[in-house]
Amino acid sequence: MEARARARQIRVSARKTRIVADLVRGQSVEKAIEILRFSNKAVARQIEKTVTSAMHNLAGQFEHPVEPSEMGIKEIFVDEGRTMYRIRPRAQGRAFRIRKRSSSITVVVEHRGEIKESK
Repeated sequence: MEARARARQIRVSARKTRIVADLVRGQSVEKAIEILRFSNKAVARQIEKTVTSAMHNLAGQFEHPVEPSEMGIKEIFVDEGRTMYRIRPRAQGRAFRIRKRSSSITVVVEHRGEIKESK
């Protein structure tokens, strides 16, 4: 079984978000949350919330409690979101464009039973 969660319009560029997403790809949910909790990147909190949401979505499909160590991240990917354009005044009446980028995070979590972590 699997469940997914999405976070959209996160105000961090997709390029920066993918760096953190690569850290937790393929990990158990328990280990992924631990990695994200101690990461220094600002977007790690948003990814942690999305992973937690996917974990709860999966746990809701079972009649008995499921431990986070029994769940694993099957997929995690980051897409570009909407870009907001702002104008920066420059010399001699010119204007430069400022691009404020956003990203969309999708996490798919699956039930794996008891997971043996590799060291």
